[in-house]
Amino acid sequence: MNDNTDWRDVKYKEVFEEETRGLIRRKQYDSGCTIDDFKAILKNLYIKEGADIDGRGSLQDTILSATIAAYEQFISQYNED
Repeated sequence: MNDNTDWRDVKYKEVFEEETRGLIRRKQYDSGCTIDDFKAILKNLYIKEGADIDGRGSLQDTILSATIAAYEQFISQYNED
């Protein structure tokens, strides 16, 4: 792997893990938070992903992709509980 993608992979993993920890904490400590709340946030993240008129750049694209992936995985696991 070349240096141009190494930083993206590192950042993606960092953001994914951080988002996942935050989602788990929110589920544990916010009894009013439902799966529909997480789905609504994910829906807005999809909208943000598609609304890249001015161009976010590689860093912001990586952060957004990792955040979306964390929500998708969390919602999938949440539905299994």
